[in-house]
Amino acid sequence: MNETVQWDTPSVQIDLDVLDRNLRETANAAARAGVKLRPHTKTHKNVWIAKEQLRYGACGITVAKLGEAEVMAEAGIDDILIAFPVIGQAKLERLARLLDKARITLSTDDVDVARQWSAFARGINRSIRLYVDVNTGLNRCGKEPGEETAGLVKRIVELPNLNVVGLMTHSGHAYGLSAPDDLREAAKREAEALVSTKRLLEQSGIPIEHISVGSTPTSKYVADIAGMSVTEMRPGAYVFGDGGQWKMGLIGRHQLAMTVVATVVGRPRPGTIIIDAGSKTLSSDVSKFHPGYGVILDHEGAVIERLSEEHGIVSVPDNSVFEIGQQLRIVPNHCCVVTNLHDRLAGVRGGRFERWLTVDARGKVR
Repeated sequence: MNETVQWDTPSVQIDLDVLDRNLRETANAAARAGVKLRPHTKTHKNVWIAKEQLRYGACGITVAKLGEAEVMAEAGIDDILIAFPVIGQAKLERLARLLDKARITLSTDDVDVARQWSAFARGINRSIRLYVDVNTGLNRCGKEPGEETAGLVKRIVELPNLNVVGLMTHSGHAYGLSAPDDLREAAKREAEALVSTKRLLEQSGIPIEHISVGSTPTSKYVADIAGMSVTEMRPGAYVFGDGGQWKMGLIGRHQLAMTVVATVVGRPRPGTIIIDAGSKTLSSDVSKFHPGYGVILDHEGAVIERLSEEHGIVSVPDNSVFEIGQQLRIVPNHCCVVTNLHDRLAGVRGGRFERWLTVDARGKVR
């Protein structure tokens, strides 16, 4: 990028050429493997990018919360998986309205949640599509694959107005791996866990249409699960890339679409500079693969060692090489969180501003 451009900082910027290449390459990889792409939009929360993903062949989108689904449906996106349990009367009333706008699939790992949905669906005289969540190593949501999940599905399919159409998982623990062989094995294990559970259910006469795997790290190995009966994948952070992915060796620098431009605003003591990007800009997420709260490009001996709300406290070998007003470019550790901290991102091409990318679903945590 053209470093002579002076930005009003802190500025979260998206290289549109890199973004476009990331969208295209992941869509092509899924197509070659015969796996549908249902990207997770929590990374960008932007209607335009979601529609670009669909333009490149995505079968639909995934969202984290009901509020995100409402934003995307209002924009005309009509095939949405909500990868989070929708619980409570207020949310179910919103869901009833959403079902008139889009083809919605819900997800759960609990029969009591399913009972709520069954009663709700009977009340509005509709059938609810759902995926059942399976734990494949992250130890967050989902029961264990095999008999435990099969038993849950058997109880859910007995409930009226519910249609279990798929099994899903999110192997977020893959972010803790770095060796390509380990990531490849994680991708295969998550696929095998779901497929073996599907076979158990089919032996009991319960057909499962969709096998849906998640996480950006394992999506890079979609070619290795081709032919394993996986039907779709749900990566999210592939669109922007971030320091976590880069420093674990998952992506190269050329795949980093998101950077934060920050200004040096202080040199209070030897070995320290202050930048105008704190936790409200970079987030408090850390990475096991790199010290600090982001990677300062071309100054990787510098470490963003502490954050307050507006200040980044940076340890540097020699602060005399930094000037007040100098602008630095930072790769954040976790792109998804950074997006949600901002109202809009600056889309740039060739180092020049081209368009604003509004964070349309910012703050939609309900």
